[in-house]
Amino acid sequence: MVWDLQTSNWHVRPARLDDLDGLLMLAESADEGMTNLPPNRKALGERIERSIDAFDRDIAQPENELYLLVLDDGTGSIAGTACLFSKVGQTWPFYTYRLTQIVHHSRELGQRYCEDMLHLSNDFGGATEVGGLFLHSACRANGTGRLLARSRYMLIGQFPNRFSCRIMAELRGWVAPNGSTPFWDSVGRNFFHMPLAEADRYGGINGNQFIADLMPKYPIYVSMLPQPVRPLIGKVHESSAPALKLLMNEGFRLTEHVDIFDAGPVVECRASDLKAIADRECGVVASLGNQPKGRPALMSKGSGRDFRCWVDHTSSDPAGLTRQGERFAEVGEEVAHVEF
Repeated sequence: MVWDLQTSNWHVRPARLDDLDGLLMLAESADEGMTNLPPNRKALGERIERSIDAFDRDIAQPENELYLLVLDDGTGSIAGTACLFSKVGQTWPFYTYRLTQIVHHSRELGQRYCEDMLHLSNDFGGATEVGGLFLHSACRANGTGRLLARSRYMLIGQFPNRFSCRIMAELRGWVAPNGSTPFWDSVGRNFFHMPLAEADRYGGINGNQFIADLMPKYPIYVSMLPQPVRPLIGKVHESSAPALKLLMNEGFRLTEHVDIFDAGPVVECRASDLKAIADRECGVVASLGNQPKGRPALMSKGSGRDFRCWVDHTSSDPAGLTRQGERFAEVGEEVAHVEF
């Protein structure tokens, strides 16, 4: 399948109730570990309803909303999904491990050494989390992932009051070629007595209160973990490497935090530093060209469930008005745009 995002009907929009079957098919095709896309009809339906409610409400500041977006191929069929949690840590604590160092020194023995330690942390409580990015395997080309990922930042830029000024994301940690999960098997499994996939699935459907109930509260000395596990802390899963690259290109930076289940890296950025927001411009559509003109741009418009994000060509006339050559905005409409 070959398509051109700049001359097609591909766009990102809020999820609708009639997307449930498509989302379920996506969830069933995803690898284990996609906690924000559980292959469960009831859980997915509840997520769609929660998102619809968030888009429909007037919100002065973030509380605990979920915004669920889908990549539409122009016919109503969905090829991918992504989401935003406006303010994590409200219904239940949001946990990460924070990696720190402690120095031990004995003057009598003449010994001094540094120890890496993992501390259970709630440091990201109140931040906005971007996550749940997943594309159907047949559609991972020609910028679809970038369109879907960056649509979340266009939404934040368009409605900053709905989100925190601090944005973060968790990425999947390293998994062995045979499917084993070394960090989980060395730490979490001792307390939850279940495989990582089962813990992910349970949390994706029922929430994270069970983590607060069972997770060890004391620091963990990294040197006490099996030697092969230690260098895997903060290492990204190979399937998430493209997502990490997109995040870093957008302005995110690696932190000293990792996921408590698989030790995947955690990244963060101030909303105002995101490229899609810092470089964002607004203009009024002056004309609709029959042929693409100007530079490729990521564009967005609309409020509530009318929000749309797509890739187009833009240029400006002498009055500084935006021109565009596609079909998602009419003459006289205001659109936001940033270089794609």
